[in-house]
Amino acid sequence: MSFRIDLRPGEDHFEAGPDEPVLEAALRHGLNLPHSCRGGSCMSCQATLVSGEVAYPKGRPPALSEADERDNKVLLCQAHALGDLVVEAKPVEMAANIRIRRLPCRVTRLEKLCHDVMAMYLKLPSIEPFEYLPGQYLDILLLGGERRSFSIANPPHDAELVELHVRRVPGGTFTARVFDELKERALLRVEGPLGQFFLREDSDRPLLMVAGGTGFAPIKAIVKHLIHNRSDRSIDLYWGVRSQRDLYEAALIEEWLRDYPGLRFTPVLSEPHETDDWQGRTGFVHEIVTADHPLLSGFDIYVCGPPPMIEAARSDFAACGASDEQLFF
Repeated sequence: MSFRIDLRPGEDHFEAGPDEPVLEAALRHGLNLPHSCRGGSCMSCQATLVSGEVAYPKGRPPALSEADERDNKVLLCQAHALGDLVVEAKPVEMAANIRIRRLPCRVTRLEKLCHDVMAMYLKLPSIEPFEYLPGQYLDILLLGGERRSFSIANPPHDAELVELHVRRVPGGTFTARVFDELKERALLRVEGPLGQFFLREDSDRPLLMVAGGTGFAPIKAIVKHLIHNRSDRSIDLYWGVRSQRDLYEAALIEEWLRDYPGLRFTPVLSEPHETDDWQGRTGFVHEIVTADHPLLSGFDIYVCGPPPMIEAARSDFAACGASDEQLFF
C-alpha cells in the first residue's frame, strides 16, 4: 500500500508507504525537500499540511508544538502518511547533475584523528562520478532500515575518496563498530548526497562559520573548496570543542591561515583541562560569536554541530540581526 503525496506550489508528487516518513519517501524519489537533522528537533523540514492526515509513531516531535499542530504544521522527517496528502513544501533546487542515489562503497582507510574521532575514507563506484555540493552529507544504510548520517569532509574537487568524521558515541552501536570492528576493505551502502547545508556561491557577503565538535567536517569541505577556487570572501571560523585535544585538525587550519589571507580562526574550549594551559577563548562557542559580532546582518552564516548548540545559535544569532535567508545549519 502507498499514498500519493502532492507538493504545493508546483506539480511535484511522489508515493509514500505507511511505514516510512514522508521526507524519506521524497528523498527516495529524488525530491530534495528542506531538511537537516532528520530527528525531529531542528524544524528544517517543517511544512504545511493542506489536506490529509499524518501520524507520528514515536509521538509528536520535540520541535513541533501543539500550536504548530493546530496551524496544520508537520515535520516531514517524522510524519507518516495515513492517506493521500497535499503538502505545502518546495524542493530545494540544485545542479542538474546532483542526484540522490544509493550506492555500495568500500572502506579504504581508517585514521584516528583524536581520542574519539575516526576519519573513515570510502571508495564509491567509479562508473559514474558521485556529485555533491561542499557541505552536504550522506547516510550509511544499516541492517533493519536504520541509518547514520555523516557530513562529507572533503570538497567535490578532491573526491576520489569520500571522507567522513565519525565521533565515538557512548552506547552507539555503529560508532563502536567503526572503532572496534570495522576493517579496511569492508563493504557498506550509502545514500546521498543529502541536505541543504551547502555553500551558496551566488552571494559575496563575508562568511561566518561555526562548528561544534565533528560539525567541523562540512566546514572543512567548504573552506577547502573556497581555497581551491581562490575565493576572496572573508571567513571568520569558530570551532567549539570541550578541550584542546578535541581540536583534531588544528594543524590543517594553520596551513589554511597561511594560504588564505581572508581567514580568521577562533578556537573555543568549553571545558579545558588543567594540562591544556589554555590561553584562548572559553565558554559556549555561539556566545563567543555574538560577543565578537553583536551585529550579524552582514554575514552569510553556516553553523554545524549538536542540536542544542544549533537551537541556541539560531535564537541568539537572530537577536543579533541574522535573518533566516542568511543562516544555514
